[in-house]
Amino acid sequence: MIRNILLSYITLSICTFCNAQTFTLQVQKDSVSFRGLDTFGEDVVWVSGNKGTVGYSKDKGKNWNWVNPKDYGEVDFRDIKTFSAKEAVIISAGTPAVILRTKNGGKSWEKVFSDERTEVFFDAVDFEGKTGYVLGDPLDGSFQLLKSTNKGKSWKDISEQMYLIADDGEVAFAASGSSIQLLNGVLYVGTGGTYSSLFNYDPKNLRVDKFDCPIWSGNSSTGIFAIDFYDLFNGIVVGGDYLQDGDNRNNVLITRDGGKNWIKPQLPVSGFRSDVLFLTKEKVIVTGTSGTDLSADGGMNWKNISELSFNTIAKSKSGKQLYLTNSKGQIYTLELN
Repeated sequence: MIRNILLSYITLSICTFCNAQTFTLQVQKDSVSFRGLDTFGEDVVWVSGNKGTVGYSKDKGKNWNWVNPKDYGEVDFRDIKTFSAKEAVIISAGTPAVILRTKNGGKSWEKVFSDERTEVFFDAVDFEGKTGYVLGDPLDGSFQLLKSTNKGKSWKDISEQMYLIADDGEVAFAASGSSIQLLNGVLYVGTGGTYSSLFNYDPKNLRVDKFDCPIWSGNSSTGIFAIDFYDLFNGIVVGGDYLQDGDNRNNVLITRDGGKNWIKPQLPVSGFRSDVLFLTKEKVIVTGTSGTDLSADGGMNWKNISELSFNTIAKSKSGKQLYLTNSKGQIYTLELN
């Protein structure tokens, strides 16, 4: 009886939180796949994607300025980070491996880093203040890691200073730009492929910890696709198998100790998920190509709210405005009531 009451309470709390959601289509750009997404303040949002596509809005996604870098029309810009309505950094996936930066709202772009090796593949970029990192797939057994201390104006390859050693077949994913997170000076890295793990890189203490993560993995299409930590201890990883995006057998895990141990939710997400975001410590949203789910209890129980396909999700500074992008050239806003 007590168990039934508890389950009823959990279901009621989830339904109350997920009572009403409004997805609003703001942009439709045919033949474009958006995977880079970032916000600044309450009103500014930037996106990036394939075919050299980059754009920004100053009014919460209502109107857009398209500022594609010249001579990069065939490049897939998988991730973007913005510092204002005028400053942004974009990274490419595949060849050529480049990092571009603008300081004038995309009127011009400066190439601030490039790597001509064909095996180089950038996965994600993240910043905290002026400090940022770019993660690349393993080279000679270790993940490539670049660092900037001046908001992306220049970069240094630090891969051989602090090794992020990869197991055979272990990679990172560039599905949403969310496979890394820089929080309170610590860099978290989620991996996948034949083996999934979570790295904690603490540059102040010159320490790298690598923790096993028992999320669905084992082949090149599986593993951790996105991570989000609310603080240094409480985090969530999501992923699964993007080739079986309706399968939800083991696509989300929770940690309360910085990745040392993992907890499975009581009610899982509805399928493969490529991005995750804490709205508060208890309210969490995840999205992927088979839909979007919400949790009202820190990720232990999930409610599907949409079957629309998305790659990425981002929030405004206050968390009141949510944005989602997908491979159909669409940018949506999401209102939670």
